[in-house]
Amino acid sequence: MIDKFKDAFKEEAAELLGTLEDQLLALEQDPNNHETISAIFRAMHTIKGSAAMFGFDEISRFTHQVENVFDMLRNGLIPVSKPLIDATLRARDIINTMLTEPDADIMQEMILLEKEFNALANTEKGSAPIEQGPTGESQKMEREQDAKTEGLLTYRIHFAPKPELFKNGTNPFRLIDELYELGPLSVIALKQSIPLLSKLDPESCFLAWDLNLTTDKGIDAIKDVFIFVEDLARIEIQPIEQVDEVKRIGEILVDRGIASPEVIEHIEQDKRKIGELLVEKKIANPEDIQSALVEQEHVKQLKERQDISSSTIRVPSNRLDALVDLVGELVTLQARLARTAASLQEGGLTAISEQFERLVSQLRDTTMGIRMLPIGTTFNRFRRLVRDLSSELGKEIDLITDGEETELDKTVIEKLTDPLVHIIRNSVDHGIEVPEERERKGKPRRGTISLSALHSGAYVLIRVSDDGAGMNRERIYAKAVEKGLISDTIPLASLSDQDIFQLVFAPGFSTATNVTSVSGRGVGMDVVKRQIDSLGGSVLVESSPGKGTNITLKIPLTLAIIDGLLVRIGNELYVIPLSVVDGCVEIKRDELQLMQKSRSLLTYRQRVLPYVALRDLFKVPGAVPAIEQIVVVNAMDSPVGFVVDQVIGDYQTVIKPLGILFKKNDGISGATILGDGTVALIVDVNRLASLAQLQEARKVKSN
Repeated sequence: MIDKFKDAFKEEAAELLGTLEDQLLALEQDPNNHETISAIFRAMHTIKGSAAMFGFDEISRFTHQVENVFDMLRNGLIPVSKPLIDATLRARDIINTMLTEPDADIMQEMILLEKEFNALANTEKGSAPIEQGPTGESQKMEREQDAKTEGLLTYRIHFAPKPELFKNGTNPFRLIDELYELGPLSVIALKQSIPLLSKLDPESCFLAWDLNLTTDKGIDAIKDVFIFVEDLARIEIQPIEQVDEVKRIGEILVDRGIASPEVIEHIEQDKRKIGELLVEKKIANPEDIQSALVEQEHVKQLKERQDISSSTIRVPSNRLDALVDLVGELVTLQARLARTAASLQEGGLTAISEQFERLVSQLRDTTMGIRMLPIGTTFNRFRRLVRDLSSELGKEIDLITDGEETELDKTVIEKLTDPLVHIIRNSVDHGIEVPEERERKGKPRRGTISLSALHSGAYVLIRVSDDGAGMNRERIYAKAVEKGLISDTIPLASLSDQDIFQLVFAPGFSTATNVTSVSGRGVGMDVVKRQIDSLGGSVLVESSPGKGTNITLKIPLTLAIIDGLLVRIGNELYVIPLSVVDGCVEIKRDELQLMQKSRSLLTYRQRVLPYVALRDLFKVPGAVPAIEQIVVVNAMDSPVGFVVDQVIGDYQTVIKPLGILFKKNDGISGATILGDGTVALIVDVNRLASLAQLQEARKVKSN
């Protein structure tokens, strides 16, 4: 049973570490954002407490070091700095390694990093070294309470110590830390009672605090925190009324007795901010307004957490995959039922079949929707990649993302990571110039890489753009000739930009003069091409010298169940993905043979396009019909025709992977089972389009 809880902790910690990386990068851009600093502290605090609870003592001890530094940071004792961000990012990586690779030898790296954190903590003059965290069972479990707990209430606490509080040795920060243990807490210090420096008594307390605490421990637990200072402070604890909507600032001030409802109603008629007007009219002071804003944000965040916790559920991915498989079998069974109903021509059965088809279609769409995830989670991980690579290469680069909400099948997203890593690394290394060179060209010192996603029919277009040097046609051509990828008898002028740019995807191709830790071995773009092809997608490259490069990945939304066009060649059945089909035309066999004597081209909607005779390509035996059909598809951003014997109609296709023995079959990407149990092969449209282009190029050369 404990293993299940440990697995749950690892999942939670992985999510926190992912969010932590984003927050650290955001903090680097906005060092004065106290909300981000507090969020990082809370993440470390949660990981530390959870790790200790489930026996991950080393993780808890190490995380305690980082937590202490960020506690000093949020209290203003040390500044945000690049060394601090660097060290915390490396600490995040170490914690992740300790979770995923328990046997990894990282002790030396941990010791060095702990020394760095001690040094960072001592950047403030007179500050003491970071205290070493307790280990093992002796560590007290410190976790924020989850908003899912029943009986959860939010309390407004006013804590105003008397000046003589310090004289009995009480530290008010310890009391606030105890409140943190009870649940999510927001704090604001009230400083209006602090006298001028000339009148300040260092042994007296002049601070007060407004706190908002959400806990299920009850009001008695809060009173227990202040039990030893009841006579030395004014303590007010008031439950906040639970409402469906977050209260406005005016309503909070009325609850606190700072302003009357009539005054708030009158002031709200003015177009200016209510806080500014209340301070201007001396009805409230700035700290009252700030305290109300903190309370409003506290309740807002709590409500968001409650909404998320009540509307989502965590499901293991293998169960989701099993559900998709079952829906796939149901789709096949529905096709079998429809075929049986059509053959029997019995009215009642036909009606049942049609209703069953509608229900299966809805179930399919719902199930596939469950598997869809926003691509933003994948985009976010590249911020760290760009930051680290640009620092390593001495470049200044910003990563801009757009379309993070665009959804894709989770299996597609998983396979996109490697291609995007290689493309972005190439943009950083080959694309963006060093700052001095950019200045000489009249460009801003900081380069920009844009990563965007948008839906386009049954596909998602993912574009990686940079404003760098662009791709050099002559250099690519020379390297391709050197490696024997193309013949030197083919002049550069006869090749289009796409012909040239597609050469960079050849195995082993690289224009880098030196092999570095980033690139130069010629394996990156080859991986991109193979991975995208395996997804049934395509890659389009556009580049302008001196202006930059755009690489667009066209990816299908899902790899599990698709709509297909069922066609027949002889006695064999094939499925062409319906999302790429542009149209179908009939053609007589003698006309087709006449065209083949010259070149494999046909006229379609006043356009000339190449075609492939699938019967010849797949070596299908049998008599050829007098009238054949050509299915025109859009592949690799250009139209191509596929010659078949007969177009049967659309068909819901459950994709089944091919076995190892069939992996090398060109032009086939998978298989599906039809309603009568017959197997139909799924056509790899992009691969066949490449064969059509190659076939046409050979005919042109021979002529």
